[in-house]
Amino acid sequence: MAAEPSFTLGIEEEYQVIDPQTFELRSHLAALFEKGESRLKEQIKREMHQPIVEIGTPVCADIREARRELKRLRGEIIQLTYENGLRLAAAGTHPFTHWSTVPITKHPRYEKIVEDLQMVARANLIFGLHVHVAVEDDEARIAIMDAARYFLPHVFALSVNSPFWLGENSGWKSYRTKVFERFPRTGIPDYFESWRAYDEFLQTLIETNCIDDGKKIWWDLRAHPHFPTLEYRICDVPMRIDETLCLAALFQAITYKLWTLYNQNQSWRMYRRSLIAENKQRAARFGIDGKLVDLGKKKEVPTEALLEELREFLDDVLDHLGSRQEAMYYRQIIENRPGADRQLRIFEETKSLPKVVEYVIKETETGVV
Repeated sequence: MAAEPSFTLGIEEEYQVIDPQTFELRSHLAALFEKGESRLKEQIKREMHQPIVEIGTPVCADIREARRELKRLRGEIIQLTYENGLRLAAAGTHPFTHWSTVPITKHPRYEKIVEDLQMVARANLIFGLHVHVAVEDDEARIAIMDAARYFLPHVFALSVNSPFWLGENSGWKSYRTKVFERFPRTGIPDYFESWRAYDEFLQTLIETNCIDDGKKIWWDLRAHPHFPTLEYRICDVPMRIDETLCLAALFQAITYKLWTLYNQNQSWRMYRRSLIAENKQRAARFGIDGKLVDLGKKKEVPTEALLEELREFLDDVLDHLGSRQEAMYYRQIIENRPGADRQLRIFEETKSLPKVVEYVIKETETGVV
């Protein structure tokens, strides 16, 4: 068998830049990025829509290093926005800013996406969390990707943080998911029986001009085209740093646990993409309040019960990874409620979407400043 992967971590978060007077999205000032790029180099990135700022940690050996780096980067961006008379908010959608009023960043890559997808691209004003877990061997990486698909809705249910869209309660806990579904090559990935099968699929898309780069595969989980990592992309960006670290710890533990099975010539049962997508829809609609389908038993089960089963499945690897504290924070998320529920509570109390944004800003700063 291949050597044990490093399971190093990388975390990327997409944030909203907010006008503190109106609580609308605000196109970032040139000065913000000039200062940010001077201080943070490649760890701060512009995105397609101007009010989005993305940060990415360096490669982190473990969850403790990821905590230090993410806290540092969030703190730096929060400070930068304050210096420029702005604020930072972490949520999967903005509650009321209309995408049509938001300018697109001038860059050949973004201009090509808008040319190809038109209004679908311009309306894609959403904010996500991406977690990279290193698996250096190609065959192991694709085998783990196949198996990990089953667990994506479980973790996603903890992250839901986008109930509002264009000034309306969407009725979904993650409306970000519904917006992103309009893009091609999104959602739960297909099953690939080998790395060669995956590579042939990728090359077919490139040779037939469907894509010009593997980065235009935007699945909820993908083998990254440039790094030897599995990139988990299904989650809304959470408000609190502890929530992000919990999701990252769970994804790392899932990757490690599935590798241990792979290394022992054991396998996780494979399920159809469309069945896993049914669970994703339930998680997007109800968060942790609904039921997911236990695909092995073919029974509906409360989402919280399946999360406890996931904890039991991962329990023997958490101490090895040094991530028990972060992974077990999922119980705190259940107790405090995911971001969508908290946003809805604030709106019910205040009847004000600007007050919801103000709350998200404060939560984004919690544990950081």
